[in-house]
Amino acid sequence: MTEQPRTRQELYDRIRQTSKDEFILEEMIRLGFWPRQGTLPEDPAEEIRRQGELQRELEALRSESRKLNNEEHLRKAARKLRLQESRQKQQQNKERREQERIARAQVWEQRKQHEILYLGEGVSGGLSATECDHERLASYGLPALGSAEQIASAMGISVGQLRFLAFSRRTSKVSHYIRFTIPKKSGGERLISAPLPRLKHIQHWLLANLLTNIPLHEAAHGFRTGHSIVTNARPHVGADVVVNLDLKNFFPTITYKRVKGLFRALGYSEAAATIFGLLCTEPEVAALSLDQTTYYVSQGTRHLPQGAPTSPAITNLLCRRFDRRLTAMATALGSQYTRYADDLTFSASGENLRHICTLLRRIESIVTHEGFVINEAKTRILRGGSQQEVTGIVVNNKLSVCRKTLRRFRALLFQIERDGPSGKHWEGAPNLFAAMQGFANFVYMVDPERGLPLRQKVRHLRSLHG
Repeated sequence: MTEQPRTRQELYDRIRQTSKDEFILEEMIRLGFWPRQGTLPEDPAEEIRRQGELQRELEALRSESRKLNNEEHLRKAARKLRLQESRQKQQQNKERREQERIARAQVWEQRKQHEILYLGEGVSGGLSATECDHERLASYGLPALGSAEQIASAMGISVGQLRFLAFSRRTSKVSHYIRFTIPKKSGGERLISAPLPRLKHIQHWLLANLLTNIPLHEAAHGFRTGHSIVTNARPHVGADVVVNLDLKNFFPTITYKRVKGLFRALGYSEAAATIFGLLCTEPEVAALSLDQTTYYVSQGTRHLPQGAPTSPAITNLLCRRFDRRLTAMATALGSQYTRYADDLTFSASGENLRHICTLLRRIESIVTHEGFVINEAKTRILRGGSQQEVTGIVVNNKLSVCRKTLRRFRALLFQIERDGPSGKHWEGAPNLFAAMQGFANFVYMVDPERGLPLRQKVRHLRSLHG
């Protein structure tokens, strides 16, 4: 039974939902004035109900007709539908792109554990080329390392650590080097870039496993086993004329491209040569502070840093053709040639002295062609009538040390023995006895007969004065 309306509003709502006649009929049935099913003659109940149903259907049709005839409403409805569909599609695309991004990130993370695909602007072009020249590597006795994963495994580090050490940035919050200056003997200061332990360990690995396995030219005497300033000076003993030349800015002249080219020439892949070249080179940087953070800003091209253990060996390897050319030229002119790092020494005697001018011109031509520059201020032509020195060793008649320096050193030993070490110094070194021991060892290396008593004297004074 239909409940009686409790408020006027409910009454109005009931009439709107049905019709006035239906409402009256329902109320009469509820109150008992009319049976629920028509039993009276000409009972209008069913007609009233049917009329109400028809009225509702008619109202629904009218409402639909109004909607169909209202174009603005249709346009709004269509726009609303399109907007809803567009939002749904955008949401679907957003979810799809997010899933694709997550999938790509997972693939990228997996690849980064095994590959290096980017190491900075301008140096990453060949990192996908990992094919080595195995025949050439075997001829030098070098390990075949073509990919980043192979290199990292051989070094005992992860690919991520290798990427961190080799990455080239124009501006970085991290520097793999400690930089400081030391005074030069000729005046001015020399910049030293000492690698931090992690990079230094890797550079020592490169030195031991790659760089020291390759034979050098016999004219090179610097930074190689079994050679020294003594072996560098010996070929020039007793020459009538000794010519000393110095290469200007030697290490900065050896750029990243030349170092990479060296490893490529040895047979390594483009990817491996790129990684090795980056590990062995570093640009000059300026340290700038901003918001309590230090930034290291690159000031030029990458080159061999003076202070890295790999730099001397790389220069010797890169100078093999340079040494061959200078040796062949010097031999053709009846001269001797040796090189200790960036110090070039030529000597000649007798009739071959007439070729000195030709020798100097050809030296300059070869040096320039090989990409180096002669430091004119350090060029010296020493004749037999004066003291001839090669890398600090006198070579006039035999290998010896400068007499004037020896006299000063002996005088220092006498003064320390007489008065003690207070106020004494040698060559400006902060540790007096360490400097004296070093000079005594140097004399012993050049001339053991003179050096032995000096070493014994220094040890005696050191034991007395600590």
